[in-house]
Amino acid sequence: MELKDKKVLVLGLARSGKAAVRLLQHFGAKITINESKEASLIEDYENYISQGIEVVSGGQPEELFDRDFDFVIKNPGINYHAPFILKLKQRGIPVYTEIELAYQMALPQNYIAVTGTNGKTTTVSLIYEVLKRHHSAVHICGNYGIPYCDVVLDYKLYENSGHDVVVEMSNFQLIDIDLFHPHVSSVLNLTPDHLDYMDSLDEYYASKMRIYENTDLQDIYALNLDDFTLQEYLKRYPVPCSVETFSVLHHADCELINDIIYYKGEPVIARSDIKIVGLHNVSNIMVSIIALRHAGLSLQDIKEGISLFHGVEHRLEFVREVKGVQYYNDSKGTNTDAAVIAIKAFDHSVILLMGGHEKGLDIRDVAQYNDRIKILITFGESGERFAKDMNHPHTYICEHMREAVIKASQLAIEGDIVLLSPSTSSFDEFKNMAERGNVFKEMVKQL
Repeated sequence: MELKDKKVLVLGLARSGKAAVRLLQHFGAKITINESKEASLIEDYENYISQGIEVVSGGQPEELFDRDFDFVIKNPGINYHAPFILKLKQRGIPVYTEIELAYQMALPQNYIAVTGTNGKTTTVSLIYEVLKRHHSAVHICGNYGIPYCDVVLDYKLYENSGHDVVVEMSNFQLIDIDLFHPHVSSVLNLTPDHLDYMDSLDEYYASKMRIYENTDLQDIYALNLDDFTLQEYLKRYPVPCSVETFSVLHHADCELINDIIYYKGEPVIARSDIKIVGLHNVSNIMVSIIALRHAGLSLQDIKEGISLFHGVEHRLEFVREVKGVQYYNDSKGTNTDAAVIAIKAFDHSVILLMGGHEKGLDIRDVAQYNDRIKILITFGESGERFAKDMNHPHTYICEHMREAVIKASQLAIEGDIVLLSPSTSSFDEFKNMAERGNVFKEMVKQL
């Protein structure tokens, strides 16, 4: 992509928007920033103005979207059905997220891309941690929290090729791709989420399938045989590249036999050598094995790397044990399937803390596991509804998460598991799930 003197509109100055501006500026684009915040609240506002960047603040004025731009970079958090976004697309102006911009500016790299409702961060983190033990040029980016535009600039991927780039992709980011082409890709699973953003569950699921749409027979798609919903969508959106299967239940290219993971008939690692809990993490490890094998690593190197991996912060993260009670932080569990996965990871007394921002998710699938929950403590904006819909015989309702933690510590006895797995997002009380998880951990450390 040639950016010199191209007129580009950047919508939203969150982390990805700032990274896009950096890259666009480096290559001489004529940039207009639109940010809903007032100018006085925009970090680096004066700096942008002094550099000749136009900043339109305080909303989305209609006349801005009548102007001619060569393309638009949209923050993933901006709803793609917003009238001003639809107007741009109706006028034939391309709308991308920063990953697509960075991809088009970079020379060819070795891309491993992972999406799915749950498990993305754990999977890409594992792939990255193992890869960097053996390859010298490895990067992780995307929904993981590092914009790819920053990686392209900081490591001069517009001049250097052949690096390994591991990309975690949300459906928000996949909606606005164009040419993005991973060499290894996977949709880990499909369960309900983001119904406050997407028009329908069908639209959400379909957006995930875009991860492989530009692939060809030289590429690999890792296919989860255990997810029935995913199988239905793969029929509707056929995979154009080569496929390798994985399963914890069935015969597959990567399979589980007698608690040992095999890849194409060769043993890789026993579950007893894996430090992250839960059968769902066996699935995540299987995807990682397929990706790492196609990145050129030996099965022995892969085994050693997996055995050293301790997991991801805020995802079933062990915090500490207090008076025989173990506390786990699963603040990344922002949907109901994540809560089910977390509950199933333990085989004994779970005191479940769930609640937060009300985004309308049906929690009946969590309620099916009431027999595994010793005590339910709900909190936040969704607390009362969650308590009602869960219909657990031993339920307490708290206004805030902090109160829920204190209540759990009062009720727990030796041998119990106190599990924060909120089942929804954090925006009623915290700025993001990381802040929620950090507050939980700090409280537990003070018990």
